[in-house]
Amino acid sequence: MARTKFNTIDELCEKKGEEIAVGEWYKITQDQINLFAEATGDYQWIHIDRDRAEKESPYKTTVAHGFLTLSMIPRMMGDTLQLPPAKMSVNYGLNKVRFAAPVPAESRIRPRVTLLDAEEVSGGVQLMWKVIIEVEGGEKPACIAETISRQYL
Repeated sequence: MARTKFNTIDELCEKKGEEIAVGEWYKITQDQINLFAEATGDYQWIHIDRDRAEKESPYKTTVAHGFLTLSMIPRMMGDTLQLPPAKMSVNYGLNKVRFAAPVPAESRIRPRVTLLDAEEVSGGVQLMWKVIIEVEGGEKPACIAETISRQYL
């Protein structure tokens, strides 16, 4: 799937309030989950112990850390959207995050991206996004996040 491309900030801002892109599917592997556990020190059994998860977890398998799912947003946004050229782009923060459903190991996720707001800031524009992370075949999204980025022009 090709990235949704915007040539100018004005062109992007015209889409305020609209869902502007649905991204590709990304497989979340047990290896990724284990590496995230190692990087963060979060070794909770629901993430890394397949045998115990199969027996004791309501999901019957290990699940990704919510923060692993959240941390995938910049990559997925970059693969999904081609924003106008900028001198620098930064993640500025988050307003709201909810982890509404698990991401089972070896499942696939994808983003649905809505531009909520755009406002001028010194040297550029601040963009507020709603990103819904779907799990393939899931009834509820895994993550709903309001993220803020800045494009310095």
